[in-house]
Amino acid sequence: MLEQKERASVAIIGGSGIYDLSYISDVKEIKVYTPYGSPSDLISVGRMGNVKVAFLPRHGKNHRIPPHMINYRANIWALKELGVKWVISVSAVGSLRMDYKPGDFVVPDQFIDMTKKREYTFFDGPVVAHVSMADPFCNSLRKRLIEKGNSLGIVVHGQGTYICIEGPRFSTRAESRVWKDSFKADIIGMTAVPEVNLACEAQMCYATLAMVTDYDVFADIPVTAEEVTQVMKRNTENAKKLVMEVIKDLPESPNREDCSCCSSLENALL
Repeated sequence: MLEQKERASVAIIGGSGIYDLSYISDVKEIKVYTPYGSPSDLISVGRMGNVKVAFLPRHGKNHRIPPHMINYRANIWALKELGVKWVISVSAVGSLRMDYKPGDFVVPDQFIDMTKKREYTFFDGPVVAHVSMADPFCNSLRKRLIEKGNSLGIVVHGQGTYICIEGPRFSTRAESRVWKDSFKADIIGMTAVPEVNLACEAQMCYATLAMVTDYDVFADIPVTAEEVTQVMKRNTENAKKLVMEVIKDLPESPNREDCSCCSSLENALL
């Protein structure tokens, strides 16, 4: 990778509604070139207290890139090139259980992949890697998000299986019942995979802060994009507050004793 002048230890990948950068100071927009083409947009690098932070809008500014067209490899490569060690992904999800309510947050610990045509790895050969994804999200970063959310009085569910579908359409009623009753998934979204896979291959600590915007269609409460947007607007401030508080306490580098993310390639390369 080419050396970049700007560096950051923490990255926020912002999904729907998380584009306001008022909580980051001394912001510079930089373009990072990758072997996989352009990231979703310019990356904003600035400070949050004493921490250097990078912000990348997953869908590009003005939400112009649908989930199935995001260049996930370029996004993760670019953040790695900036020196990022911690990645907090903020995204909107639907709920597959009635007690995970619109406006709640979920920090998932597992995922099920139902995407169809994405680029899932950096290792297309001749180097081959089989990376363990038994525990795909960083437990250390997850714990920080859950504990800080609880201390702020924000409803944060500490477990959840995230089923990732191709999109950009929502589920049929039949599909939604399968995800809920047969797969036992808890939340549904369109962007966790392959973002989490690639972060693992890049040996970065990655966790998702998922905001429930609606009940999936199993509940016979049909959702519209406008309804999702309205819930996002009401809860964006909580998401920003929680992320800010977590980042302020993050060490510059992860502790290998707390998680295996930063050593995920040690036994994976063939």
